[in-house]
Amino acid sequence: MGLKLELLLVLIIAVTSVMTMTTKLTEQNKIQEVFTKELEFTDTTFTEVTTQKRVGVAYGTHGVREAGVLTIDNLRYHNDTIKLLLANKGTYKGNQIFLDGNVTVHQKPGHDYYTEHAMYDKGKEILYVTSPFIAYLERNVIHGDTLEYHLRTKVAFATDVNATIYTTEK
Repeated sequence: MGLKLELLLVLIIAVTSVMTMTTKLTEQNKIQEVFTKELEFTDTTFTEVTTQKRVGVAYGTHGVREAGVLTIDNLRYHNDTIKLLLANKGTYKGNQIFLDGNVTVHQKPGHDYYTEHAMYDKGKEILYVTSPFIAYLERNVIHGDTLEYHLRTKVAFATDVNATIYTTEK
């Protein structure tokens, strides 16, 4: 009789052990933080090149590349068609740069464009100004709502234009 009781206790202990090891008593939701930041930098200059030439140069005080999108604070950009492009924030998405905050484009001395929001398509070399702008073309002053400026051909299309144009008398 003593042997049967010992066997019964061993069996009960084994079943209890197996059950406690395989059963979850509480469901705990584990929060898994996904780290998606690919790159972070400060005070950095990026030089874009092809096998034939230098395409453009960008400088920023702080930047982050996350999920394939590069965001640069205090962007300074130039290439062979833009003397200097400045913005508080620039966001690279593919071949486009979205510009926000105090956007300034210096084309050549006396040719400046000022706005708050714009988008520069590097492939087409077109600057799309999506908010009210002021353009200074030497002594000429142009105000408008939107602007599409082809940097290579220097052709611009604007909406709701208010301009002061100086012409030469003949």
